[in-house]
Amino acid sequence: MDPLGAIDRPNSYIGRSVPRPNARRLVEGRGQFTDDLPSPPRTVHVAFLRSPYAHARILGIDLDAARALPGVVLVATGADIATVCSPWVGVLTHFAGLKSAPQHPLAIDRAVWLGEPIVAVVAATRALAEDAIDLIRIDYEELPAVTDIDAALAPGAPVIHSALGDNLAFQLRLENGAVDDAFAAAHAVVEDEFVFNRHTAVTLEARTILADYDASENRLTVHQSTQTPYQMQDVYARHFSIPEANVRVVARDIGGSFGMKLHVYGDEMATVALSIMLRRPVKFVADRLESFVADIHTRAHRVRARMAVAADGTITAMAVDDTTGIGPYSAYPRTSAVEGNQAVRLMGGPYAHRAYRGTLKVVFQNKAMMSQYRAVGHPIACAVTESLVDRAAAAVGIDAIEMRRRNLLTDDVYPYTSPTGYVFERLSHHQCLDALERACDYASLRREQQTLREQGVFRGIGLAVFIEITSPGPAFYGVGGAHITAQDGCVMQLDPSGAVRVQVSVTEQGQGTEAIMAQIAASAVGVPMEHVRVVTGDTETTPYGGATWASRGAAIGGEAVLITGRVLRQQLLDLAAAILQAQPETLDIADGLIVDATDGRERLSVAELARIAHFRPDTLPPGVQPQLAAARNHVPRGQAFAFTNGIQASHVEVDIETGFVRLLGHWVVEDCGRLINPLLVDEQIRGGVVQGIGGALFEECIYSPEGQLLNATLADYLVPMAGEMPDIHVSHVTTPTLHSQLGAKGAGEAGTAGAAAAVLNAVNDALAPLGARLTEIPLTPQRILTALGQIQRQSQ
Repeated sequence: MDPLGAIDRPNSYIGRSVPRPNARRLVEGRGQFTDDLPSPPRTVHVAFLRSPYAHARILGIDLDAARALPGVVLVATGADIATVCSPWVGVLTHFAGLKSAPQHPLAIDRAVWLGEPIVAVVAATRALAEDAIDLIRIDYEELPAVTDIDAALAPGAPVIHSALGDNLAFQLRLENGAVDDAFAAAHAVVEDEFVFNRHTAVTLEARTILADYDASENRLTVHQSTQTPYQMQDVYARHFSIPEANVRVVARDIGGSFGMKLHVYGDEMATVALSIMLRRPVKFVADRLESFVADIHTRAHRVRARMAVAADGTITAMAVDDTTGIGPYSAYPRTSAVEGNQAVRLMGGPYAHRAYRGTLKVVFQNKAMMSQYRAVGHPIACAVTESLVDRAAAAVGIDAIEMRRRNLLTDDVYPYTSPTGYVFERLSHHQCLDALERACDYASLRREQQTLREQGVFRGIGLAVFIEITSPGPAFYGVGGAHITAQDGCVMQLDPSGAVRVQVSVTEQGQGTEAIMAQIAASAVGVPMEHVRVVTGDTETTPYGGATWASRGAAIGGEAVLITGRVLRQQLLDLAAAILQAQPETLDIADGLIVDATDGRERLSVAELARIAHFRPDTLPPGVQPQLAAARNHVPRGQAFAFTNGIQASHVEVDIETGFVRLLGHWVVEDCGRLINPLLVDEQIRGGVVQGIGGALFEECIYSPEGQLLNATLADYLVPMAGEMPDIHVSHVTTPTLHSQLGAKGAGEAGTAGAAAAVLNAVNDALAPLGARLTEIPLTPQRILTALGQIQRQSQ
């Protein structure tokens, strides 16, 4: 079947060998040449015409002027792309009742969010493609936009996808214990409504993709800024009907992802489709405006929550109702239900109460899609829980740190199953709390706070106990039908030079993966770290695995490297023993040398061992076959997740005249199991804290009621800057997991999980003498002044 059959294109060169005279050009975007301009380069660029409306019917598209522009190679609509790419649906079977409509790379009949791609223009340069976009004319019928989550669920609301019946994508109810009885018997009940506004990843490197289809071999090669090469290999194979073995995805060093680069995006799928249609490389790089309107957003939640407390401060029950807006589709292939699911399951997690009720509604709306982002759901659960804990402490007259000490799970309860079904192997919150109290000198901060209040200076101290989900096992995605593996693999070999080559399935996103893998491999084999070469991010050259997401790289990929390294080490010892006429157990490997296990005396270098094995195997004893490579996989077994835990404290000062918040200090004590590289862990935590502070104070995607994104530039969308950040003090408690030899848990999201909650509590603590309280994030100066103004008006 001709993939461009829907497009009239005379004298097509597609799929043929094309002569290259001195001066030629493409006209009408259809492959016809004339003789006044050079022919375009083999690699061409695509730009997308995107919907200017949040919801609109596409009545007609006039492409003639764009196709006639010199340098344009192809202009394609959604219907054209649909001839080579099948649609996808972002559901998983273990989220019972989750629904979503089929999604195409480009909108076909309707656009359902501002920025949805409608037309693709391929040209010799990105600038030419954008010039052609300006020549396209589309007739729209603007339709009612559903942007508010309550309005989306109201009777008679416009239904975004009529085939689905309504705008409710998913709902969940969890209940454990006698919740109503606990609230009825409570000494005090505290409650609040919390609003968490959308923000987005703002990665240093935007989404990029270069797709190259070779029709002669039916082979597709994609260079892409993705976290998960093997996931995308599967997606491309299935939706473009190419054998998986013929699809190669390369994802080298990526300039930041934070979960945003886990998902399938229509513009990226269209780029691959265009390469198949054109039989040549096609490149797409999202600009910053496209990133704001097309990258997934996050944290769009409205939570109503209550907490019951006894007179002695014991928390007896918690009830939450979370409604989250996810845009017009559930993201593929991981769905947009995961964030809300994790939020309601993590609520109240660190505390010992058994009565809990949680309800969740996941709602379609005409905004950009919302899905997984760093610390998925954790900041929501932590902020709601910790804010209510502070309110409960005030209600019974107990200091905030003592309130937590009385209610945190004690060390003797583990393994412990939470009211929502999570199983905690071992947490260390009491040790973390004690360490944090010392680290920030909590008593001194409280004394200083009181002194300054008398002088009209309003400072606050906020605490946030957190749990971080890391290293998901097979029951996370695979059980729901997603082709997303929980295991990671490693292939390790000794090169002729004596260097160790490590090919591993985890990917490098700027978090230091390759350094950690080299460190583990060097230790496991017994060679200097500089003799280790790590290869990541290529489905053609690395073993199959889950790659980088959910703080799993070191805990799962590192375990695979450790196991593989120990196997290779034993192989080298067996070979050395044969050469030296010794027993393997009498030898060891240290710093690249085969040594005597008892006295450390050098017997043979690993480099010499490699030379003999590769180039003089004829000198080996009869029957000895040198084994210089090992391959192993690791999948977490025995637990669904490895839970990291800790506590954070924020120290702030609020200017009640301007509403500005000054960050004076931030402390984190966390437990991620065995620390492999303490410096990298500390900086991961600091980076996570900064992102959490961004969500707490600065970052917000502001929409109009009509679904227009009003601040889609870095001039209007605020991100945390270095000069605004406090000193972030990080320390650790170490509780290795017993489910792996390495003992490591994840650490990549701990900072983000609790930072916003700590800042929220600190700001509310600062404003407590004035009677003001905030429950909407980010805590902008306007919101702070509004809260103060409401108190002033009430007092008049």
